[in-house]
Amino acid sequence: MAETNKTEKATPKKKKDERKKGNAFQSRDVVSIATIVIGFILVSKLGSFIVSQIRELYVSELQKMSGLYALSIPGALQIMRESMVVFFLSTVPILIVLTVTGVVMTGAQTGFLVSGELLKFKYNRISMLQGFKRMFSVRSVVQLVKSLIKVAVILWIIYTSIQDLLVVTPDLLHTSFDQSISFMLDRIMSIVYKICLIFVAVAVLDFAYEKFDYEQKLRMTKQEVKDEYKQTEGDPFIKGKIKEKQRKMSMNRMIQQVPNADVIVRNPTHFAVALKYDLEKDMAPMVLAKGQDHMAKRIIAAGEKHHILITENKPLARSLYETVEVNSYIPAELYQAVAELMAWVYSTREKGKKAV
Repeated sequence: MAETNKTEKATPKKKKDERKKGNAFQSRDVVSIATIVIGFILVSKLGSFIVSQIRELYVSELQKMSGLYALSIPGALQIMRESMVVFFLSTVPILIVLTVTGVVMTGAQTGFLVSGELLKFKYNRISMLQGFKRMFSVRSVVQLVKSLIKVAVILWIIYTSIQDLLVVTPDLLHTSFDQSISFMLDRIMSIVYKICLIFVAVAVLDFAYEKFDYEQKLRMTKQEVKDEYKQTEGDPFIKGKIKEKQRKMSMNRMIQQVPNADVIVRNPTHFAVALKYDLEKDMAPMVLAKGQDHMAKRIIAAGEKHHILITENKPLARSLYETVEVNSYIPAELYQAVAELMAWVYSTREKGKKAV
């Protein structure tokens, strides 16, 4: 029942965790068939060279043997060593290319994944029950069907090719031995070429199936996605509470700075900005607090409580609110407007002193 509820695609974290466990997408048919095709190409291109090298070796050794009355054990060992060297030098380059092909094709699919998890002992790998489950799983059935299709296709290609060959076999009796061998080799290469084409098609289909199967296995339930989000990002409810608390603390700090302001500019209740300017210390007027709606009313109330000058200037209040952060200096484009405001502040204070 749980499997049917896995309707969500795997998240990046889920895929990353699976890779750490050594579970990466890979089509084994792509690797094996790529190796077979590359091997066929190499043999078809280098086969004549390998044959010529071995032929030259045998001719050389036969010439040596013809000059001897008897073949000694050291001589036989020498011939064997030379034969092995020629065979080794002729075939090792092909083996190296095939090995590199397998590594590259595997790495291209897995991202050259190296995981120690694959080396750890796991009971389910030797469990008979798990073994039976794997044996009769959908995946095993698919693998069996693929194998049967490949065998059937190979047998069909060989059968049809032999039928065609039987038609022309009588004509080979009237050709030279070399021509007959050349003809047979061409037919064999043609058969292998057809088989390779079929294998490539199978590899493409297997790649698509393995990709689909891998994505299906990694699917998650909605609850798993939610739980993962909570683990990585935190519980949204708790995060919301923390943000709300931080916002309130920030507002309280702003309100605590209002008594230090020289003037509060408002619009008239929607926006409120508290400004401070010390001619000796500050390079420009600074915003100590700002707020909108409810926060604006709190700033105005705090200003009235501490007898801070309050003035109404809609354009200036809105500009200061939208362009200047708290505890930041005002920008140059507002110097003129704020300078006029501060002149009013100083003038009002002077009048107040004289009145006293």
